[in-house]
Amino acid sequence: MNEDAFNMSVRKFLKTVGVTSQREIEAAVRQASEKGELDSPLNAKIVLTVDGVDLTVEINGTIDVA
Repeated sequence: MNEDAFNMSVRKFLKTVGVTSQREIEAAVRQASEKGELDSPLNAKIVLTVDGVDLTVEINGTIDVA
């Protein structure tokens, strides 16, 4: 396995996940706020799965919008 290529590929994937996730969260929060349906904090969960290596990880957190 080429460690450098692997590391760069993982970083590229995680950057895409981060940017896309932030964009989607911001849009959903704005929409809920405009409707007056926004409570804080927001519970958030990401489920990461990687086929071929039997990986499933659940990451939980909160997002404060106050």
